[in-house]
Formats: sequence, structure tokens, C-alpha cells
Amino acid sequence: MATPDAIAEQPQISVIVPARNEEACLATCLESLVAQTGTAFEIIVVNDHSTDRTREIAMSFPGVRIIDAGPLPDGWTGKNNAVVAGAREARGRWLLFTDADTVHLPGSLARALAEAQENHADLLSYSPEQIAVTFWEMATLPVVFAELARQYPPSKVSDPNFPAAAANGQYILVKREAYDAVGGHTAVAGDILEDVALSRAVKASGRKIRFRYAADAVRTRMYRNFRQLRDGWTKNLALLFPSPGRLAVKSLILWVVPWTVLFLVLVGVVRHWWWSTIFVAAFLYLMARITRANFPSDMNLLAATFGMAMFAYLLLRSKRAHTKNSVQWKGRTYSDKGRQLAPGH
Repeated sequence: MATPDAIAEQPQISVIVPARNEEACLATCLESLVAQTGTAFEIIVVNDHSTDRTREIAMSFPGVRIIDAGPLPDGWTGKNNAVVAGAREARGRWLLFTDADTVHLPGSLARALAEAQENHADLLSYSPEQIAVTFWEMATLPVVFAELARQYPPSKVSDPNFPAAAANGQYILVKREAYDAVGGHTAVAGDILEDVALSRAVKASGRKIRFRYAADAVRTRMYRNFRQLRDGWTKNLALLFPSPGRLAVKSLILWVVPWTVLFLVLVGVVRHWWWSTIFVAAFLYLMARITRANFPSDMNLLAATFGMAMFAYLLLRSKRAHTKNSVQWKGRTYSDKGRQLAPGH
């Protein structure tokens, strides 16, 4: 548990955890946070109108502050409303926004602060190690994160000379002064992709951001069943990629070609040896595209076999949901700009 000197009068870091119906994972997250050492910190859990045991679990951790998100203003997303409520109560010089489904490795909080300071970064964001358990998690996540790595190369995101900006909302450590200067989450209140929007605001202000894959610091299991995976990526994918329809078609073509050739070879429709060469070349290209992400080879193989088609489906589903201005997440329905369309507190 957090020691008295960790919860200091003036904490160096305020850890803000927005939580809406997170009883499945919140305890594990908080266990990993209260055990951090090496820097003074406070932990604030923002209960976002949960109907499960989220508040009760948070209250079981001494020293953790629990506040309520308050009514959801028109035009705001639920998460932005929650993190702004947390930031309003925070006393730290740095703010760490982290999700309830994350697990923080020992000492990672102090190391992250040191990394941000050593690199003169006003915003440091980690892409956590992704834990996959179910079939569709293992098949889909390598494709999604490989394509994200192509769209948002961490080296360019971290380079002040490139305009590209990105962040992962599961772990954003930002200097309080920089956060306030760009308007914080209030300035991006209606953005469903609040993490990317915040990173763009910070970088556009002339401040430095740093973004990297960080299996050495944090891990997460984003979705625990197919429905959560489907709805989560439906919410995000069309906003993460500039031409989701085109990317869906391209992904389907890349997936169809090797398997069609293999089928034709196996049934004897084509017999010349170079057809087998075409299959091998197409499949190797597919694997090379997927292995840009940080997943084991067996998951990459599964992704090449099934995941590309699933990724295309999710892209098209996401595009359709955003076109119809009807994006559903955690009991709320938003328009493309974040305006809440259906009840959900």
C-alpha cells in the first residue's frame, strides 16, 4: 500500500483514474498504483456514474481519493467529463491520466517522470503491452496496432520537426503547466479521441511530446469479450485513420490474395510452381505488415489468417457508425463530435 511519504502534502504526480463500471479490473489497477515508490503521488478515482461495485472497490484502498464525475454537460464525452473532474481536484505538478484496465509495473511511475524530465517532454504517453486472451483479441489486436504504428510512427510523433501527434489515453503523463496552458480536456471536451486531440494541442503549442511502446512500464487488457472489442474499435477506428473505407478495401485485398491463391493450388485449378511462390510472397508481405506491432509470432500468424478480415469489418462498421452519428460506448450514444444522443448520465 502507499506509504505516508508517498501521499505527500504537495505530490509530484496526481494519478487520475476515470472509472465507469470497472469492477472487473479496478482493484488490480489500484493495487499496482498504490505500490509505486520513488516519487510522491496521490491517486484520484473518478466514479463516472457507475452502477456496479466500482465505488466500493475504490473506497477499499486507504489513501485513494474518490470523487464523482458530476452531471455530463451537453457536448462532452463521459471520459472527458470524468478526467476534468479529477484534474480539478489534483494537486500534483504532473498529471497522470490512466485507465482502470491498466496494470503498472513496480517503479514505473518514478521512471516515467524521470523519462519525461530527461527528454524535456511536457507530455509523455505510453502504449501499454496488450494482453489478449480470447480468440478475437489475439487475432485482431496485432493488425490494429500494426496499422496504428504505420499511421502514427512513435519516432515521428516524438520528433518536434514533424507535425504528427498521438497519445494513448490509457497512459498520459503531462506537466500541469502545459495541460492548463492548452486548456486541458476541457478544450477537447467533445472529442471521442481525446488522447490524440490533447497531444495535438500540446504539440501545436510548441511543447514537446514523447510517445513510445512501453511493455516495461504498463500493460492492459482493453476488452474482455467480443462485444467490448467490437464496440470499442467501432468507436475509435474511423477517427484514427483518415480514409477508413479505403483502408478496409486494401486490407481485404491483402488478406484475400494469398488465401485465394492457396485455395486454387490445393484444389488443382492452378498447377504451375510459381503460383505457390505467389502465395508465399503475398503471405510473407502480410506477416511483415502485421509484425510492426509488438506481439508474439503465434498471434501474428493468427492475425494474418483471420485478423485482417476482422479489421476491415471493424473499419467499415466504425465508418458507418460515425456517418450515422451514432457511436455507442458504455451505455452512452454519441454523435461524431461527442454530443450525447441517448441517456446514460
